[in-house]
Amino acid sequence: MELKEKILKELETVIDPELGLNIVDLGLIYDINIDEENNVNIKMTLTTPGCPLHDSITSGARYVLEAMEEVNEVNVQLVWEPAWSPELMSDRAKDWLGRR
Repeated sequence: MELKEKILKELETVIDPELGLNIVDLGLIYDINIDEENNVNIKMTLTTPGCPLHDSITSGARYVLEAMEEVNEVNVQLVWEPAWSPELMSDRAKDWLGRR
């Protein structure tokens, strides 16, 4: 399994407490960049800019990746463009929320 796939698997353990779904299926992860030293840069968003749990979610993402042996440093960048929309969710998340 490639490192990017392992990272996505780990990020699936981070749950948005309001919706009860993981941040990968919610479509909150926009980009994963891994450099030659296995430093990881994540670009992610939240469902709303005023999300009261933004620290919890971004810290959770950072925590699970820092625990990976293969990963050196982790940077989580919160972005608002493009804005999140329900269309970004996986089919599994849409089914769970009854949006399909």
